[in-house]
Parts: sequence; structure tokens; C-alpha cells
Amino acid sequence: MIHSTIGNTGHLLVIVAFVTALVATYAYFKAGMAGGTIEDTLTWKRFARIVFYFHVAAVLGVVFSLYWIIGNHYFEYHYAWKNSSLSLPTGYTISSFWQDQEGSFLLWIFWNVILGTVLIFSNRSWEAPVMTVFALVQAFLTSMILGVVIPGLDLKIGSTPFLLLKEVMPDLPVYKMDPNFIPKDGNGLNPLLQNYWMVIHPPTLFLGFATTLIPFSFAIAGLWTKKIQEWIRPALPWALFSAMILGIGILMGAYWAYETLNFGSYWNWDPVENSSIVPWLVLVAAVHTMIIGRKNATALKTSFILTIATFILILYSTFMTRSGVLGNASVHSFTDLGLSGQLLIYLLTFTIVAIGLLVYRWKSLPNDEEEVSTYSQEFWIFIGATLLCLSGFQILATTSIPVYNKIAEAFGTVLNMALPADQVAHYNKFQLWFFSLIIVLTGIGQFFWWKRVGKGKLQALYNPLLIALLISAAVITFKGVKDIQYIVLLTTAIFAVVANGTILLNIIRGNYNLSGGAITHIGVALMLIGILFSSAYTRVVSINNSGLMISRSEEFTSNDNKENKENITLWLNKAEKMGDYMLTWRDVRVEPRHIPGYIPKSWVDIVEGDFHAVALKDIVLDGKKYNSKGDTIEIFPENFYYEIEYREPSGRIFTLFPRVQINPRMGGIVSSPDIQRKVDKDLYTYVSMVTNPNAEPVWSQTENFTVNLRDTFFVNDYVAILDNVVRTEQVEGVTLGAGDAAVKAIIRVLDKDKEFVITPSFVIRDRMVARKPEVSNELGMRIQFQEINPQTGQFSFSVNTTQRDFIVMKATEKPLINILWLGTFVLVIGFIMATVRRFKDFVKMRNKESQPAGQRKVKPKVQTV
Repeated sequence: MIHSTIGNTGHLLVIVAFVTALVATYAYFKAGMAGGTIEDTLTWKRFARIVFYFHVAAVLGVVFSLYWIIGNHYFEYHYAWKNSSLSLPTGYTISSFWQDQEGSFLLWIFWNVILGTVLIFSNRSWEAPVMTVFALVQAFLTSMILGVVIPGLDLKIGSTPFLLLKEVMPDLPVYKMDPNFIPKDGNGLNPLLQNYWMVIHPPTLFLGFATTLIPFSFAIAGLWTKKIQEWIRPALPWALFSAMILGIGILMGAYWAYETLNFGSYWNWDPVENSSIVPWLVLVAAVHTMIIGRKNATALKTSFILTIATFILILYSTFMTRSGVLGNASVHSFTDLGLSGQLLIYLLTFTIVAIGLLVYRWKSLPNDEEEVSTYSQEFWIFIGATLLCLSGFQILATTSIPVYNKIAEAFGTVLNMALPADQVAHYNKFQLWFFSLIIVLTGIGQFFWWKRVGKGKLQALYNPLLIALLISAAVITFKGVKDIQYIVLLTTAIFAVVANGTILLNIIRGNYNLSGGAITHIGVALMLIGILFSSAYTRVVSINNSGLMISRSEEFTSNDNKENKENITLWLNKAEKMGDYMLTWRDVRVEPRHIPGYIPKSWVDIVEGDFHAVALKDIVLDGKKYNSKGDTIEIFPENFYYEIEYREPSGRIFTLFPRVQINPRMGGIVSSPDIQRKVDKDLYTYVSMVTNPNAEPVWSQTENFTVNLRDTFFVNDYVAILDNVVRTEQVEGVTLGAGDAAVKAIIRVLDKDKEFVITPSFVIRDRMVARKPEVSNELGMRIQFQEINPQTGQFSFSVNTTQRDFIVMKATEKPLINILWLGTFVLVIGFIMATVRRFKDFVKMRNKESQPAGQRKVKPKVQTV
């Protein structure tokens, strides 16, 4: 049965949400217009608020409807079929909601209605102008999932997630046979996204996107109502909150990439990564100028520009990632759903309106009566903000190369500009110097902010500078830092830690609530130190000393055979020396759903095309029995974990399980690392080449051998010896009765440095002969006991060989990477403290202003004689 009611309801609620957003925009606009009576203003505001609440209810209804479709596996709907499946656990079923474009837009819309509701209740004096902007943005966002075609014009507005599979793919042959066909299962979430970060990272990132709308709305409201300076007080805490949430979302994505992808780092300067960090850099710059904007006209004007620019850049990044422009430049971008025109209208509308209003009000903005002194706090904050913007501009200018090509193409010109071949080197070349200057300014700026230095008195900076130079010299010598650019970055970062730490100690003695800025700056400095050492001084441990080329593919031979030199080959259960470690690849394991850890692949028989496997033996781990032989268990069928044993010189053993994923959506086999975390470094290991764990072995032509006991025979490069043939009472997979008999041969196979024993069986059961071969994966050999000749006392065996199982792996050491993660933690703590403080200041001032004039406490003027 096709569940059409829930889809129709969801689609209807999208239309209701769009219409109510437009009506709320108009009503709030009328309430915010000057010149009307107080009664008219209140009437329009009450009406707008009620309409917006209907909008909130409609959005929540849309979210519920889509979740209901996904959670109940209504695969007749294209969105559920494309993004979810019966095999997904609950967490991944939830995250399939925002895997595709429509769901991620809906997530953004959801956060906006939550934030809008909070604003209505928390700031009634700014409600009308701020919510006008909010409601207008909601109208544009809901239009992205509207899915309405205007009759006569053949114009489609938005792409709805409530289309049936039959409506999206009407030409499928199955619908000719069965018009009501419903798939039994869906495509499911991309296996690479089946990670706990997928559950928490996108909601956090989209909350960050949504929060940038709040300071933007206050800035537009300030220009509209001519409250040129008053808007900063309510906007500043939200700007800090937005910078914190967006920063956390970006860092989550970086850590996700670090532990899931195999490019060996946490940041690859991918265009989609860049499109999120540029608005964050500009937002951080805006926060700094907003802090001084109420007492400095230049900073006030800059705050308007940067706050508007932050939101416009969010829209620009949305356009780049969802219009298909970056389709060939980034694996993270969405495919084009035909929304490019809408996204462009969305971007241009707010760009033109915001810039037009700013230009219109520009003459009304105050001017500074005096030139800002280079010894003032305002000067240093302004310089820091400028550098942050220049850093963002450099990233944006290069990232936008595909956009330049599209614009030229629209005008009939071909630019053929290409992104840098080595993106990491290109961006690092500029960003390293930008952040060296930015981080040193955080230290100097703090001293000017707290009036510790000024014109003619810079002595307070001498001690932090001297301490920083001494520490830097020690670290440079001990760590062997030689490149001048790294020396500069390290020294400036250490100076920032010392200088901000000095200020922090003095602040804590007075009021620790004021220390958010210093703590945040220390966090950034620690992050830069961690980034410097973990990226610039990564050491490859897996050096190939065999003298043999692993692969002739372009991936391995490019850059002077780089990957051939930096990967090693491991054979199953054969120890290999790697640096200070002795490595042994022990097994291939799979991941069961409801059992902790991994189990050997040989313990189960995976059901093809399903998420189940049959236990071939009792599943016992750490003395606890989870399943019996023959039970059906749930597994993650795409994931295979390679058990690699590391033995240190001390004799200590630890095991890593890098993952290989059979993922057709990502081109076949995708590798993910496993990480041994230590205090001073991470050992980062991933498998770069494997024999397909799902493929059946291809056996050679059969060789037959007839030998006597103690005879030697040769199979490929191995020497085999028939040691003995003995009676056995047990043969795996064969039940022996009272009149049955079985023997097994004991064959020793000699490798160069190891001896293997293979024991094929010969069974006489119910007067029938059964031959149980034995396979050695380490040798790539299968031996079958064929005959026993009682007259001659000879034994016959058939032997087949295949490619021995092997893996090619790479291991690197990332020194001091924990300083990076420590810095992120400190950064977030600083942002939280600064945000809480500014919210408290705003609430205190709001409550004071809301009191009747007669009840306000007036501070008595103190006359100084």
C-alpha cells in the first residue's frame, strides 16, 4: 500500500510554511515601519507573531512528516529509498534525514524557526525589524523545498522531499508491470557516512549557518530603524555564539576527516571546507570590531560591512556547494537539483538589499573626530580584523576559480582556469604568514586592550617577549625546526600563549568572567603549534626497504615513486620490520552490530546483498558467548578491518584495525585509518591496497603428487614434506558414524623463514569417499587428499595455488597533534565564557531599559575637586 497521506500532508505543510513566512515578513515589515500609531504597530506585531507561530508549527510538521517516512521505511518515496534502508541502525536512519539536499535545507529551516522563536521571546524591542529579515530568509529557504511547478510557465520552484519514486523515475520498466510497485529496501546511507560524526556534525554546522542570520538581522534592523549603534549590544552575544558553534562544526568536520579519510590529515583545503571557514574568519573579525563599534565610528562601519559579509558568504558557499559548480572540484559538494537559479536569486536579493541599505544610510553613520592612535586598543583590533579578512579573501579568491569559469562560460568565453595542483602547498604558502601576523597581534592587542602598554611605555611587553624567545629557542633546537617560515609561526604562537597567559593571570585575580578573550587567543595559539608540528613534521614510518616496486599505477609512481617508497607490503601472518616496529598482519575481521569489537571474517558466512551473516562457529569473545553456530547475526557488510599487530622494541604489543570499505558509490574500495594515540604523537595507519575480501580466490590448474611417507615434493617455491598419515575421529563439517573411518595427512610446508602444517582429510562414510581439502591463506595453497594405495603404500594429493593474501599499508607519525586538540578545547572554553558574559551584559541592559523611567536607578554624579 502506498502511504500517500503522509507525503501529501508534508507537501501541504511546506506550502503553508512558505506562505506563512511571506505573510509574517509583510506583517513584521508593517509593524516595523515608522509613522504609524502605537496601536497599529502593536496590532501588526501581534498578527505577525501569530503567523510566525503558524510557520513554526508548519515547519515542525514538515520535519515530522519526513522523519515518519524515513523511520517507517516508506520506500515508495524517492527520498527514503535513496537515502535510507532497512539495514541502518537508528542513529544512521536519523542522519539519513540530512544526507541529501532537501533534508539539509529542512535542517537549516528547522534551526531558523527555533532561533526565531528564541528571539521573539528574548528581545521584544527589536522584534519587528529583526523578524522581518528572519521571516524573509525563511521564505527563501522554504522555497528551496517547495516543489511546485507554475502552470503555463513550466517553472519549477524548489525540490520537494515528498515525491514518490514513481514520480521521480516514471520510466522504470517495473511500473509497466505493477503501477503500485514499492521497493523492498532502499539504497541506504553512503557507507562512508555511516559514522557517529554524521549524526552530530551536520546539525552543528547548520546551526552555525543559521546563527549567522541573527547578527545580520540586527545589522539590517539597525540600518532600517536608524539605531546605528544600539544594534551592537543585542547582536554581539549572538555573533560570539555563532562564531563558537560554526567553529565547533568546522572542527568536527576536520576531526571526522582525520579519523575516517585516508589523506592523512584533518584539513585538505577542499573547496567545500574552504567555503565554510571563510565566513567564520570574517565573522570572527566582525566580533572584534563590534566590541569597539559603540565607541569608534570606523569600527562601527566595519562591523556593518563584516556582519553583512558573513551572511552573504554563507549564502555564497551554499550556492557553490549546491549548484553543481564544484562538482569536479570537490567530493563533498552536492549535485545540482536544478536550484541554481533560485540559489542565485537568493544570494543576489540579500546582497543587493543589504548593500543598498548600507549605502543609503552611509552618510548617517558617525565619523571619528580624531585619527585613531597606533597606541590605542582600537588600532590593534582593527589591524587584526583586517588580517583575518585578507586571509579569508585569499582562500575565497582561489576557491572561486570554478565560479569564474562558469561566469565566463555564461558570457560565451572560455577561461579554462584550474585550481592549484597542490592545493595544500598553495594555501599554506599564504595562510602561514597571515596567521603568524594574526597570532602575534592577539598577544600585543591584549596588552593595549587592558592598558598595560601605551605611548612611551612598552616595557610590559618585554618580559613576555623574552620568555617567548627563550622557549622558542629551546623548542626549535630540541625539535630541529629549520625552515624560517615554521620558526616564525612557532615563535609568534609561543609569544601569543605567553602574552595572553600573562594577561589571563592578572585578570583572574580580579574578575575571571572577563578572561574569555585571553583564553580564546591561547586556544588559537595552541592550535597553530599543533598544526605546525603535526602537519609539517609528519614522519613516514612505513619506508619500503625491499627494493621492489609495489605497484606501477599512477597513484604509486607519481612524484618520483613516492607511494612505492612510503608503503610496505605485509603477507598474512608473516612478520615484517618497519622502523622500530615489528609488524604482523594477523587477520581480516568484520564488525557485528550488537557485539563489541570485531570478529574474524572466517567465523561467519556473509549473506550477499544483505546486512546479515551466518555464524560458522560459536561467537565467543573475552569468555562471553554471544551467538551459537548457525545463528544469524547482523553485521556492517561493507566494512572489513585488518588486524595489524605492532611489536615495539620493548616487547609491548598493540593492535590496530585500519578499515577497508567496499563502497561502489565512492569508486570501489575506500580506506580509513586506525590511530594509536600517544601523549606526544599519533601513529596513523591505513591500508592502501588489498586483495578484495569479498572475491573468491582464482585457483591455478591442479597439480597431482603421489608420494610415500617422508617424501619431499615441490609446490611453486615451497618445499612440502609428507610427515605422516594418522587416523582422526573428527573432521570439520563431517559427522562420522560407527562404521565410518577418516585419516588426515600431516604435510609440512617450508617457507623461507617459517614452517606451516597442512592437514587435508580423507573420509570413508556410508561406503562413500569424501575428500576434505585444507586451505592455507598464508601460502595461497589448497591441498586435497585424493587416494590411498594400500598395495604401494603411496598417497596421492592434488594441489592448487592462488595469489597469496597481502595488504599494502602506510604508517605515519604525527608529532604533538594533541596540542591541536587541546587548543580546540581551550578555544571553545574561551568562546563560551565570552558569549555568556556578553549575554549577561545584554540581559542586564535590556531589563534596565524595560523599567519605567521612575524606577531606574540613577548613579549619583561625583564631583571631583
